[in-house]
Amino acid sequence: MLRREFVGGLIAGGIGAAATSRVTNLTADGAVNNPYGLRIGPDGALYICEIGNHRVSRLDLKTLKLTAVADGQKEPYELQFDPDSGDLIFVDMPAHIVRRLNRRTGELTTIAGTGVPGFSGDGGPAVEAQFKQPHSIAFQPDGRLLVCDIGNHRIRRIDLKKGTIDTFAGTGEKGFTEDGSPLTGTPLNGPRALDFGRDGDLYLVLREGNVVLRLHQGRFHRVATLNGPKGISCAAGGNVYIADTESHLVRQIDQTGMLSTIAGTGTRGGEFSGDPLKCGLARPHGVFASEGAIYIGDSENHRVLLVKE
Repeated sequence: MLRREFVGGLIAGGIGAAATSRVTNLTADGAVNNPYGLRIGPDGALYICEIGNHRVSRLDLKTLKLTAVADGQKEPYELQFDPDSGDLIFVDMPAHIVRRLNRRTGELTTIAGTGVPGFSGDGGPAVEAQFKQPHSIAFQPDGRLLVCDIGNHRIRRIDLKKGTIDTFAGTGEKGFTEDGSPLTGTPLNGPRALDFGRDGDLYLVLREGNVVLRLHQGRFHRVATLNGPKGISCAAGGNVYIADTESHLVRQIDQTGMLSTIAGTGTRGGEFSGDPLKCGLARPHGVFASEGAIYIGDSENHRVLLVKE
């Protein structure tokens, strides 16, 4: 029976996974080390940020063979693929940089950040700008790249064609984000993860305040309050999926605003079950929705899971 309660102003379901959903462990024991962000690439493989192995890896979903594609990093946290070139773009948070892996040549370059933490560079070349703990990235419909600059309490925006950077949102202050606040002049306290929904709205997770925001028609609206959410993915069908990290859950917000649980027991654990609601998670950070499948970076269980009906 579906339990209903109010969470962050929404009617929320405590048990939301479909009865037919099943979970699969895609990685062998010890194959991955602290997986964070993950995403399907243009070649149909799953790419995984492994902060424990200091690399971005590629998992062939047919053979389940795992290979390193960008080794020797500090801690790559999140990744995207350039919609124009298909190149892999990833953020190395403790290195305070954004990097590009050319998928044709294998060349690895830094496209933003000096590697020295701080705040500078708006209006100039992105490679001369400073970040402070950059985390998630997302491409705007116009091709510009948004970067959650956690320590600077801003979302930075990179024009990859011009190589320039500016601030898209946030004032640099830690202030509270009021419901209905305008994009310009509103503080964002530790923007952590972001993605664009089917409707074109931007969904944003704040590290401080544990809140999920929706940027709709130029204003921020509070969608839900969770427990340390750190990853977000918007599905093509309209649902939004969130790694509710400190609750050891993966959550779904459907198109009606209903919040439900699709994986995890709510208690930290490593037990494996084919039922996603009986499968223990340990501080999941990565979540990616693709064609009815939800991929989870079950970070401190060192495994990648697939939830599918």
